[in-house]
Amino acid sequence: MTTSVTTNIKHTSLLVSGALLSLLHTGLASASDYPVTVQSCDRQVTFNQAPKAAVSNDVNLTEMMLALGLQDHMVGFTGVSGWKTLDPKLRNGIGELPELSPKYPSKEVLLGADADFYFAGWNYGMRVGGGVTPDTLAPLGIKVYELTESCIHIMDKPKVSMDDLYVDLLNLGRIFGKEEQAQALIQGYQQDLENFQANLAPLKTAPKVFVYDSGEEQPFTSGRYGMPTALIEAAGGKNIVDDVQKSWTQMGWEAVIDRAPDFIIIVNYGDVTAEQKINFLRSNPAFENIPAVKNNHFVVLEYVEATPGPRNINAIKRLAEAFRTAL
Repeated sequence: MTTSVTTNIKHTSLLVSGALLSLLHTGLASASDYPVTVQSCDRQVTFNQAPKAAVSNDVNLTEMMLALGLQDHMVGFTGVSGWKTLDPKLRNGIGELPELSPKYPSKEVLLGADADFYFAGWNYGMRVGGGVTPDTLAPLGIKVYELTESCIHIMDKPKVSMDDLYVDLLNLGRIFGKEEQAQALIQGYQQDLENFQANLAPLKTAPKVFVYDSGEEQPFTSGRYGMPTALIEAAGGKNIVDDVQKSWTQMGWEAVIDRAPDFIIIVNYGDVTAEQKINFLRSNPAFENIPAVKNNHFVVLEYVEATPGPRNINAIKRLAEAFRTAL
């Protein structure tokens, strides 16, 4: 995702959807279980064996691969350093695997790496109508699994939830013959979140929250189908643009002012720092009466926390604690 393309809290994010519940009860994948077929947006993709030369795009998708211990199945990653600093945690996990392209890869980059699998998403390494899509890569022998959150760009889907992350992890586990590890990882995330939420003090009202990714003339934000909405709701808040039928999108500042958010989440990445974004909001007289600005209620989430990936649970915890400390 980039700017150029880009309450019942005890139940939010904990109820496993019927589709995911069904997947969690399927038999564990092993070498003898192939072929394996998974749902990827509006496609079904079949694998006769685990990919041996996988490429992931973007830091959050790469961290999903690392969380499942798939480094030995990878030949590299793409789409990190062109927009973001390579996180030290990712650098340690990825080892000697190279970054094949600083931004979105071309077909030639993937072919040059002899890739047989590409884990990406719409506006996370692929663009609708672009040169790198499941359709353009299929003739080259490169199979694609699409990030579930991003499917809204090409099809209708339910509102974002933590299930979007869980389904991706489980499908990756099935694709690579590590379904047991994927199930254990998901169940660990669910239990961790459930335990945390069980001990949270209740909020009288859900705080109104705005996600500020970037942009000064028009803010780039996250709507109904973007992962921040799931994080905010799991923490007990309400995204002020939950009615916007987009995942990541631009909107006008007038609407932000009118909806008067209690908190503003700053997504930290790129050349403009979180501190610079906060200073921009503080210094503009037009924003001085926004409750979040007036009360200095800013929460900084790193890009890798605000997009689907293994750090989402800790992001929820930080948001929940901020909501309760400040209000």
